[in-house]
Amino acid sequence: MADAFLTALAPAEFDALSRARKAQSQVELALRTNAEREVERTRYAAALAQRQFNRVDPDNRLVAAELERRWETALMEVRAAEAALAEQTAAQPSPQRPMGKALGSKVVALAGRLPQIWADPATTDAHRKALLRCLVEKVVLDRGAYDITLARVVWRGGAVTELNVKMRVNSVAKLSRGQEMHDRVLELAWAGIPDDEIANILTSEGHRSPNSADRVLPITVQRIRFAAGIKVAVQRNKWHHAPNILSANEVATTLGIPVNWLYVQIRKGRLRIDRQPTGAHLFPNSPHTLEAVRSLRDHTIASIDLRINQPDKEGHQHG
Repeated sequence: MADAFLTALAPAEFDALSRARKAQSQVELALRTNAEREVERTRYAAALAQRQFNRVDPDNRLVAAELERRWETALMEVRAAEAALAEQTAAQPSPQRPMGKALGSKVVALAGRLPQIWADPATTDAHRKALLRCLVEKVVLDRGAYDITLARVVWRGGAVTELNVKMRVNSVAKLSRGQEMHDRVLELAWAGIPDDEIANILTSEGHRSPNSADRVLPITVQRIRFAAGIKVAVQRNKWHHAPNILSANEVATTLGIPVNWLYVQIRKGRLRIDRQPTGAHLFPNSPHTLEAVRSLRDHTIASIDLRINQPDKEGHQHG
């Protein structure tokens, strides 16, 4: 929702929204004008029917009864037209002053700064909700068969944004990529990869657990593995290694990068690293190692080889 809000308030989108709002106002004005004309027409017809009834000879009962019936019908049409006009008037928002060029320029300039304002720690959740209420008319959710819900955001002015929202579900089978993740877990488990590392790999590939919005939990991997009858001899919660060695998590923490990014580079062959029999990927604890990984992250080199038993000449390769 936040991303859609900031996109909607980008300068180009703001201009489009203003045009949509102007077009909507024109449509509302046309509907009101039509309703007012209908009231005028029915009132004229009722007045004409009344005059015809008043001029008829009372002794001519058949004609008088017919003209009275027409007058009553005309009065009912007047009441219906007036009710339609009242409903049309009530449905329209309060009239707003048109935005001048100077004010419009200021709003566009503010829209360009909104991402910074939104992310500012000084901006509270209450402030963010107030900003959303300024622009959002309503949100309609269309729940699908799996974990993706289509959210239609209707903005003030009539523009519509459609978003795919990930929902929590109660089983892997309810995930839109559930079968794919299930098969991938079995593939990696048969290869002897520990559950927590499988979870990291699957997260890097875009999968998630049923009760998590953005990552695969080791418990999900474990349940799939148990259900398939796959046993892993050694599972671990924490690596124990010498001081001259760093785990993937330690490297990621030191450099301030996602650990999943390291696993993606390993899987794609851009980062070659020793893997222990226990399944751990261990890095040499040296400034050279950290600088090489940082350079790979910054795209200044194409690949690195940090295998301990490799000669130094097979170190990093520049792109």
